[in-house]
Amino acid sequence: MNKLQDWPEPVIRVQSLSESGLKSIPERYIKPATDRPSLNMEEDPTNMDVNIPIIDLTGLSEDGNNLPQSTMDQISLACREWGFFQVVNHGVCPGFMDQVRETWRSFFHLPMEMKHAYANSPKTYEGYGSRLGIEKGAILDWSDYYYLHYLPLTLKDYNKWPASPDSCREVIDEYGKELVKLGGRIMKVLSINLGLKEDRLQNAFGGDNFGACLRVNFYPKCPQPELALGLSSHSDPGGLTLLLTDNQVPGLQVRKDDKWITVKPAPHAFIVNIGDQIQVKFLFFSKVYPEKATHFFVLTHAESHIIPTIVIL
Repeated sequence: MNKLQDWPEPVIRVQSLSESGLKSIPERYIKPATDRPSLNMEEDPTNMDVNIPIIDLTGLSEDGNNLPQSTMDQISLACREWGFFQVVNHGVCPGFMDQVRETWRSFFHLPMEMKHAYANSPKTYEGYGSRLGIEKGAILDWSDYYYLHYLPLTLKDYNKWPASPDSCREVIDEYGKELVKLGGRIMKVLSINLGLKEDRLQNAFGGDNFGACLRVNFYPKCPQPELALGLSSHSDPGGLTLLLTDNQVPGLQVRKDDKWITVKPAPHAFIVNIGDQIQVKFLFFSKVYPEKATHFFVLTHAESHIIPTIVIL
């Protein structure tokens, strides 16, 4: 069993800090002045109506790609200019998306002793966690998370999946299946846009044996959101990331043209992030897509929010 003692210093749950009623955050959650959202995120009136592209995937299914050329062109442009886009009419049931989000919200509101049964360690990070990295005294993000291996099957360990709330494991499994299928269909579109065989990108990630992992980030209420970040600025090292955002509190920011843009989620949309590995493969295979730095971060808020994501490696 993973032990909290495996970490180099005591693990503090951000949710516990948030629910303790503190008026100011501990020093180790305060970001340097240059990284704070209050300095990096100055309101720019020209960005108020800017959003990452929203693309309708009607016509894209497991049986084939019947997207009109105009939609293919929208995806190509979104990859070139943003590295991010939202997809709607993607084939995943909206009601099920709501169920996934609320299932994980219920988990994070379980009693702490129940969640601690799934506490992770720095050996694999799999399970319930509150920090990444083992550097002592590191400045931390204002978030807790749950991390799971989904594929390949050799890494899939149901014992590390939460058994509560009811049907949680079944919901996680079905969610993984749905998003792996969606991710595979999107990679086929990217391959076609590059002038390659439709299975080229997926084959580059191992064909039917590619990897996928699930991470759910929970961002508790923060008494000083101007000093902290829920998730520090970064790019995703995997191939493709699919994010299901919270429909109650927006928080995701992406960087474009040296400006941070607040993502305005469309109802029941997934956000697609083209990861570092696919960008490298784009550059290797073709000059259609120039290198694009898809950096993003998540703001803290006075209200809690949750973002389930799945990454195809």
